[in-house]
Amino acid sequence: MLTVVPDPAGRDGAGPSSLIDEIVREGARRMLAEALQAEVDAYIAAFAAERDENGRRLVVRNGSHQSREVLTSAGAVEVTVPRVNDKRTDPVSGQRIRFSSAILPPWARKTPKVTEVLPLLYLHGLSSGDFVPALGQFLGSSAGLSAAVITRLTETWKGEQRAFAARDLSAADYVYVWADGIHVNIRLEEHKLCLLVMIGVRAGGRKELIALADGYRESAESWADLLRDCARRGMRAPVLAVGDGALGFWNGLREVFPQAREGRCWFHKIANVLAALPKSAHPGAKKALAEIWNAEDKNRAHAAARAFAAAYGAKFPKAAAKITDDLDQLLAFYDYPAEHWVHLRTTNPIESTFATVRHRTKVTKGPGSRAAGLAMAFKLIESAQDHWRMVNAPHLVALVRAGATFINGKPVERPGGEAQSEAA
Repeated sequence: MLTVVPDPAGRDGAGPSSLIDEIVREGARRMLAEALQAEVDAYIAAFAAERDENGRRLVVRNGSHQSREVLTSAGAVEVTVPRVNDKRTDPVSGQRIRFSSAILPPWARKTPKVTEVLPLLYLHGLSSGDFVPALGQFLGSSAGLSAAVITRLTETWKGEQRAFAARDLSAADYVYVWADGIHVNIRLEEHKLCLLVMIGVRAGGRKELIALADGYRESAESWADLLRDCARRGMRAPVLAVGDGALGFWNGLREVFPQAREGRCWFHKIANVLAALPKSAHPGAKKALAEIWNAEDKNRAHAAARAFAAAYGAKFPKAAAKITDDLDQLLAFYDYPAEHWVHLRTTNPIESTFATVRHRTKVTKGPGSRAAGLAMAFKLIESAQDHWRMVNAPHLVALVRAGATFINGKPVERPGGEAQSEAA
């Protein structure tokens, strides 16, 4: 039987807190307390055998730290962290070893997930003064989130972005690269911010942000400057770069990394082809284009491209030329492992990351300055990067870098059974 339980404080659902909110926060507090206790117990048990000259344990419990309030997705939760007395010393430095909780680091006042929300809100149009009421409703508390705190955070993000843009790239090896330009509205300026984004795949198969820059200047020169800067910082030429054919990126790539192969993004290409066709022709054209990029092998893709040109070339020569003129680049992915084709046909890693931003900035005013927009975009990608999955068959990326030859997605082997080391 369902009954109504009145709020003990006499508040209704519109009040600052409800009974269900309190239940959720109390559950979160208990779970966090149990997790912290279990972490400390495991730490002490791991070193139970280590004792001093008098036989006393070197690692023991030592009461609790002072209670503190932590902002979580369940709201503001008060926690008390168990204290550990670790009397061991580091044999190299001679300094005391100190226990640090991996669950709740020292002085943490909010969880990483809460921190990830802030750049998203900023990019989606909230000014620093709007954060306190917005997050107060979301978290159930505005403790530790004043407008001044948010302003300091944005300045910190700007510094992190500048440090990222100056980092050494000599230790990184990006085999595949995706490039695209993302436009973001600027609230206090007339012109949009054009973010030049490069994401790469390391030899181990992991995706990673390579570079993010403000493309305010003419696009081709901006891309060339960005690529030259990456080369100065030690970036090695990628094996394959994928992007929209309209980008100024290609001139810079040919200048800085002439040995890199070029691939075209089918997502952009399909949109460009359809723009040159009447709407009545779109359904048939989409099906014909899918026959090209989704063909089983390169020969069938060439046959499908010839069929497209024959069907549309007479009436719509511009649409047909958009395929025939770039066909080598559009089909470049066939010369790499079949498991990687789904990744190399489009610039989807960039598109999917910025899809929400592109949608939101159409209806909001965006960040207040170019520097803020660049910093917020950096934080957005940094947060998203933690959730990117590796490319399919990551072990094959190293083979691509080594120069193994792939025909229609399969490695060509020597008589001895090893993949060839010729240029792919």
